[in-house]
Amino acid sequence: MSNNQIALTDRAAEHVRNYLTKTAEGLGLRVGVKPTGCSGYQYIVEAAQAVNEQDTSFETNGVTVVIDEHSLRYLAGTELDFVKEGLNEGFRFHNPNVSETCGCGESFSITDNPANQE
Repeated sequence: MSNNQIALTDRAAEHVRNYLTKTAEGLGLRVGVKPTGCSGYQYIVEAAQAVNEQDTSFETNGVTVVIDEHSLRYLAGTELDFVKEGLNEGFRFHNPNVSETCGCGESFSITDNPANQE
C-alpha cells in the first residue's frame, strides 16, 4: 500500500463487496472525514456514487476506494477493518495520523494538522 492510500482488510473488503452486490448501489466505497464531534473530525463511510474532480480513486483488496483530496490528508496510510463484537459490527479505522480520540470513540484529532502543511 502506498502511504497516500487507504487499505481494506480482507473482512472489510468482503463486507463492502457483499453490500455493493446486494444493493447494486455505487461503484465502490467513499471514505472521508468531516469536522465534527468533541475531538475535531469524524469518519464518513458510504457507497461511492461517482468519482468527482477533487477525488482520488484506487483499488485495494478488490474494492474501489474513492476519497476527496482534503480527507486523504487525514487518512493517508490508514487501514480499514470490519469487526464484529457481540451484537455490534462496523468499520474500525487504524489511522496512524490520529493523536487523540474522544471518550465515545466517534471522533478524533490530529496534533500535526495536515491542513497547515500547505
